[in-house]
Amino acid sequence: MRRRSIAAAVLVLATMVVAAAATAGSAHRSSPTKLTIWVGWSAGHELTSFKKLIDEYNGSQHNVSVKVVGGIDDNKIVAAIRSGTAPDVVSSFNSYNVGNYCGSGGWVDLAPLLKKDHIASTLFPSATWYYTGYGGKHCALPLLADVYGLYYNKKLFKAAGITRPPRTVSELAADAKKLTVRNKSGKIKVAGFDPVIGFYENTPERWIQAYGGKWIDSKGHSLIGKDAAWAKFAKWQKSLVDWYGYSNLVRFQAQPIDEFTPSQAFETGKLAMNFDGEWRVAFIQHEHPNLDYGTAPMPVDDAHPELYGSGYINGTIIGIPRGAKHLDQSWALVKYLTTNNHFLAQFSNLIRNVPTTKASLNSREITPDKHFGTFLNIFANRKSGTSPIMASGQAYTNSVQDFFEQWQSGKVKDLQGGLKKLASQLDAQVQQAGGGGGVP
Repeated sequence: MRRRSIAAAVLVLATMVVAAAATAGSAHRSSPTKLTIWVGWSAGHELTSFKKLIDEYNGSQHNVSVKVVGGIDDNKIVAAIRSGTAPDVVSSFNSYNVGNYCGSGGWVDLAPLLKKDHIASTLFPSATWYYTGYGGKHCALPLLADVYGLYYNKKLFKAAGITRPPRTVSELAADAKKLTVRNKSGKIKVAGFDPVIGFYENTPERWIQAYGGKWIDSKGHSLIGKDAAWAKFAKWQKSLVDWYGYSNLVRFQAQPIDEFTPSQAFETGKLAMNFDGEWRVAFIQHEHPNLDYGTAPMPVDDAHPELYGSGYINGTIIGIPRGAKHLDQSWALVKYLTTNNHFLAQFSNLIRNVPTTKASLNSREITPDKHFGTFLNIFANRKSGTSPIMASGQAYTNSVQDFFEQWQSGKVKDLQGGLKKLASQLDAQVQQAGGGGGVP
């Protein structure tokens, strides 16, 4: 009798344990861990597309729910890390700033997590692997890449008697002059090409790739004052600015032709050729689907025809900020967004950025598009490259751009002397950063 009572008690206890576990499990499922990811994409099809794919991720998870916050820039990321209010995962458009985030510890070093999950560097193309690490740390991973090339208006080309896109910078200048239309007062009505540094995507780091220019020596010291490619590019660029007239180009840019609106100059036929990223393919499809245009690699220095087909690469990066409360779940999300080939292919199809694993680059899920295919080819070209990741972050390339903006406006009289001074300033800037970046 006593044995039956014990057995009955054990049965009741077991039932209670199972019920409690079921109740706990139910409560756990109804209260998933809530993650927040900050991204740079703002209102529009890019942010909408990302949210759509995150909803797909959420639907596949039982214990995690991810919230997306768009319109985030690096200033907001840095401020949140400093104040201890950063979200679980952050994404930045500026791979330039990896030196800041890794060097300061502002973003968590992912190397141990990559090793634990057997994710090798060979999964990613070399340029993207390079710009997601700094100083022996790998605090970021690539989340689609940006690749730069030439967009050209086929209708305007045909009217000007031009049969193919230019392949050298001398051809680019000649075609730009043929394609330019001015009114009687000399005001630019249609610009064949706008060479002004700071206009749209025109930056020195993207142009110097076409000249094979070197940035730094083996010790990290600037070569801008020594490598002849920099002065050669500067002279070519200013010669085209001077042909248009700097003030005329300033007036042309004063029109309502904002870059990320349907009034963008190339999309509306006010610009016959434009240096732009691969994302423009999606913008044109959404905003001006009837535009007759083509895409091609950027023209290169006449002395370096072997570089044709290559281009400049950078891209969106993603990481986990210092002090993240849900490291395992945050890492699972980062890993999914950067290594899941299905996600990368679908996101690439939606916003037309270049997928960033070798496998996704060749995925059958990528929707064929001749305009976008140009950028896949540039990305795959072994001579394509990026700018150096430095301790001072984006301030490094910003300083170079500031110099060229002064040069093109005529404020720099001694080009070679100015480049040497710039090199010294860059070295001092890096030394001052001390390899620690900008997040204390």
